[in-house]
Amino acid sequence: MNATFDTFPTAFGAFSIAVNAEGALLGTAFGDARALQLRLPAYQLSQDAGRGRDAREQVLAFFAGKRRTFQLAMAQFGTEFQRLVWAELGRIPFSETRTYGEIAAAIGQPQAARAVGRANALNPVCLIVPCHRVIGANGALTGFAFGAALKQRLLDHERAFPN
Repeated sequence: MNATFDTFPTAFGAFSIAVNAEGALLGTAFGDARALQLRLPAYQLSQDAGRGRDAREQVLAFFAGKRRTFQLAMAQFGTEFQRLVWAELGRIPFSETRTYGEIAAAIGQPQAARAVGRANALNPVCLIVPCHRVIGANGALTGFAFGAALKQRLLDHERAFPN
């Protein structure tokens, strides 16, 4: 399968996005094309900044404190359970956090906190689907593919722009 990508600088380091032929978002990563390719191993990526321009502009606006949510076409992926979890992640308000257990309860599966953690880890569109807003029951910054330090920076960034 083919997809195009764009990598651009942000205050949080390089950020990469991949879109399909229709322009629907397939994946995102903090880092360059190699980081993105790890998240999308089934895709042959070629660079094209044009197709992902809307995603790039929205991400840059987010980092500038001018955007709190994203309105982007998303490619359909994941299992039914993963899509439930990812949809719930999208409902976590800007600058707030939820625990894995709270997400599990919100989707009607209160015993599935570990499965929620796994679905969170498999989220291919970090930042856009805000997996960084999920924390451990004890408040620990667990489970972010790009490291706890970046997760903390993202949460601090959001808290600097209150609702």
